[in-house]
Amino acid sequence: MRFFGNIEAKTDAKGRVFLPATFRKQLQVAGEEILVLRTSIHGKCLVLYPESAWNKRLDKISAKVSEWDEDEEMVLRAFMAEAEVLTLDGNGRFLISKRLLQAAEIDQSVRFIGMDDKIEIWAAEKTQEPFMPQPEFASRLKAIMNKPT
Repeated sequence: MRFFGNIEAKTDAKGRVFLPATFRKQLQVAGEEILVLRTSIHGKCLVLYPESAWNKRLDKISAKVSEWDEDEEMVLRAFMAEAEVLTLDGNGRFLISKRLLQAAEIDQSVRFIGMDDKIEIWAAEKTQEPFMPQPEFASRLKAIMNKPT
């Protein structure tokens, strides 16, 4: 399952928002009903994971965390504590908690950005400008693509 696209939407007064239809269809085809929402590890947006993508990340982190290392356990705890499990209602909406709306500085307008196996949710005003200038993007992408595999 790969999400891509850039779709603007609005939250209602309760913090509910419609998941864009293109993303909903992909989830339905894949049989994904449970979603996990948390703040980005970089703190600038929210990240919505289908359950399978969330579990894949959690398995990777858990495999590296030793229960005997207090600092590592704290990292896992911080990662897990931000997560909220949700499902779409019959209309294709989900509720973003006030805590997460505040953390991502989302007021009413949001932008959904497909990011491979996850979906980012940004305050729309934070996405008015490109994420990086075109020459910098080209240079960084070239460096990434030239990394040995």
